[in-house]
This record gives sequence, C-alpha cells and structure tokens, in this order.
Amino acid sequence: MSLASFPTVVLDDRFARELPELAVPWEAAAAPEPQLLVLNAELAADLGLDAAALRSPDGVGLLTGTLVPDGARPVAQAYAGHQFGGFSPRLGDGRALLLGELVDQAGRPRDLHLKGSGRTPFARGGDGLAAVGPMLREYLLSEAMHALGIPTTRSLAVVATGRPVQRETVLPGAVLARVAASHLRVGSFQYARATGDLDLLRRLADHAIERHHPAAAQAEQPYLALFEAVVAAQAALVAQWMLVGFVHGVMNTDNMTISGETIDYGPCAFLDAYDPATVYSSIDEGGRYAYGNQPGIAQWNLARLAEALLPLLAEDQDAAIAVATEALGRFAPAYAAAWTGGMRAKLGLPAAPAGPADPEVLDLAEELLGILQSGHVDWTTAFRALGDAARGDAEPVRGLVLDLPALDAWLGRWRALEPDGAAMDRVNPVYVPRNHLVEEALDAATAGDLAPFERLHEVLAAPYHPRPGLERYAAPAPEDFARAYRTFCGT
Repeated sequence: MSLASFPTVVLDDRFARELPELAVPWEAAAAPEPQLLVLNAELAADLGLDAAALRSPDGVGLLTGTLVPDGARPVAQAYAGHQFGGFSPRLGDGRALLLGELVDQAGRPRDLHLKGSGRTPFARGGDGLAAVGPMLREYLLSEAMHALGIPTTRSLAVVATGRPVQRETVLPGAVLARVAASHLRVGSFQYARATGDLDLLRRLADHAIERHHPAAAQAEQPYLALFEAVVAAQAALVAQWMLVGFVHGVMNTDNMTISGETIDYGPCAFLDAYDPATVYSSIDEGGRYAYGNQPGIAQWNLARLAEALLPLLAEDQDAAIAVATEALGRFAPAYAAAWTGGMRAKLGLPAAPAGPADPEVLDLAEELLGILQSGHVDWTTAFRALGDAARGDAEPVRGLVLDLPALDAWLGRWRALEPDGAAMDRVNPVYVPRNHLVEEALDAATAGDLAPFERLHEVLAAPYHPRPGLERYAAPAPEDFARAYRTFCGT
C-alpha cells in the first residue's frame, strides 16, 4: 500500500535486486490495534525521517510494515547458520522483514528492518510474532551499546500490535523497527555456498565489499581482503564486548554480521559478578556461549565464513585453505591487541605500542581478574571503583573484595605505574543495563507502565557520567537475583 504521508521516503530494494536468490518478497501481518510504545527521534532524524510523522497513524503503519511507500519491496532474507554447533542449511527471517534501505545524513546506506512482523516462508514451526518485553529489551540493550560506543544495530521504534502472543503465558505482541549497516551475516555466505551457485556467492561477496569493506575491492585478492576485514572487525567487536562485560548469549553464525555490528539481542545480559564461565541464556545448557568462550566462538564462526568463501579464494582447494587459514590466524593476535589495549585504558595506564604482546597489562589483568572472580565482585562496579583508587581512595574497591592482602599488593604495583583516574572514568561506565533493572522495566512495560523503561533508557544514554539521585542504577544486583538470573530468547 502507498503511504501518502511520506512522499519523500524512498526505501531502496538494492539487496533484493542484486541478490534475488536471498530475498523472498513478503508482507507484514496486520496489526489489529497498533500503539507506538517508544520512538528514537534522534535516529529518525539521522535517517531523514520526520519523528512527528512517524507518530501518526500512517507513520505507525510504516513502523509495523503494514503501510509502505510506493516502490518499496519488503523481503524476508534467506540465510543458513550453525546453531549451537549444528548446521541448518535454511534458516532465514522467520519473523522479520527487510523493508528496504535508507541513506543516513552521512550518506551511508542503512537497512530498515522489522522483527515480529509475522510468519514468513522461513518461519518453520514458529508463529512469526514477538512480545512487548523482548522487543523493548532489544531496543534498550542496542541503544545502551550504542551509547557505550560499541558497534551495534540500532532501534528505531517498538510498536505494540494489539495481537496476543502465546509463550509460557499470553503476552502482548509487538514489532521492533531496527536499523543496521546491513543484515549480511556469516550465515548469508553459508547459504549461498550451500546452493552450489558460485555466481551467487561471488555476487554476495561483491555486495558485501561495496557496502562494508570497499578497500577490499582494490586489493590483489579482493575476496581474501574481504575475509581479512571481517576477521579484524569481529576481533575488535568481541574485545569491546569482553571489556564491558557483555554476554551475547547466542553467538550462532547467523548472528555474526559482516559489518562488525552487534546483532540480535535475545538472551543477552551484562555481567554481574565476574566469572568467565557465566551463562545467562536458558537454552545454552552446555555453556557453549559463556562469557569467557566468546572470543573462541567468534574465531570458530569466522572459520565457517572461510569455508563458505573457499571457492573465491583460489581455484585449488588446498591453496584456498592455506590462505584462509593464514588469514584466520590473525584473529587471535588482533583480538589480543584490542583487548589488552582496552584493558590498559580501563586501568588508566598510558597507551603502549599496538600489538598483542603487552606483558605489563597481561600480568596485572590476570591477577586482578583472579581477585575479582574469587570474591564474586561485580565487574562494572569494580572498574569504576578503581578510578577512585587511582585518585587515592582505595576504600570503595577494598569494600568489594574478600582477599584484601592480595588486592592491596596488587594496588601497590598498579599505583606505581601512576594510573590516570580521570582517563579511567572516560572508559569505565557507571551505568550499564543491569539485569535486575532491565527485568523490572520490562515487567512494568508488559503490564502497561512504560515509566521505568523510559527512565532506565534515559540513564543509559549517558553511561560514563555519574548523576545525583541515580545511585540505584549504579548499584550491583541483589546477590539472590544475580545467582539465579536466566534470560530467554523470546521466540
């Protein structure tokens, strides 16, 4: 249907035009009683969209996919993926639609994409719907990650549909409108490779190069350069996850982007007490995607991307495997360099030459993390308290730790390096989406009260700046909550 209130909105269908084998034209399900719950006016403006118009009935229709501009061609995207290590050759957008591509104020193409917009041909046994709570979770978490400076998909709006959704109980339904550099995934390449269509695989790689890694086009081996660029982007991304204590929860290959953005905030959470074995997701029974496993899983996923790209890397398979293996081997040092550089900043130490070998920081970090783990210390609180210690007040961090002799000895060695407390405050957040506050806000929103959600979202928009009256947003979770906390994917 045309959308007369948005005569200037153009949703390009470049993905569908260039890669029709990966796109199934489809329409969103009707929303019986749509109600706009939250709108990201700042992001709307960056996309050239009028926030006031988006709040109108036609605007809400755009945000649910039930009214789209002339010329738009919504599609469900096809992709494959390894889910918890097992390969599924045909996954795809089972409850999502790519409405089309917009161009932001910086001239960059951005996908406008829906979640919870109804069943598609990829839905398998799912109902294609989403509930208010999980969609508000993705909005809150993705915008918090953006405020933290971590590459991520963004959330434009959440609209309640007026349709009930059956999960363990009956819940109010919702649609999330999300924005991404693209929705190309490792699983997109796995799908193309599984078809056996080398031309499709090559066109997909060319599309990814042009959209995300244009420098690769000038390389002697463009497809190898594409792979190397994705390896570097993901090494940097996962290091940032680890440094803020983010646990993605479901790092399947269909949830790893080619752009290097964080995507799909299902059973994700932020660390409470530091423990590398932390698992929050109720479906991760074996701990495959535990916090401490995330770098290794990222490299494993990238190996699956390399397998999909092999026919483009060399005519001889052995030669292709050799160059892919060499490129994949750069993940570990790239991750180590990003992590140690980030940890050096978190500890307030001056920058060192780039590289994975930083024994000074590695030794300090290893010892500190052991102290935090043995004392079940809250990750975010500990690093913020170290900023006070750098300024001479060690009591806040000493009050968190059980092994005070070990901590005092560590503090002495660290202080001898003259850490900069003000610099630490710029990289160690005061406010992160603490799990108990997220659940509190989502429970209230599901019951019809958006005030706690809106307040939490406002706090998280400025994560590094402490403000009076917000002490509860900086406080660790109650111990009984943190010990038993589990997250769910919402499908």
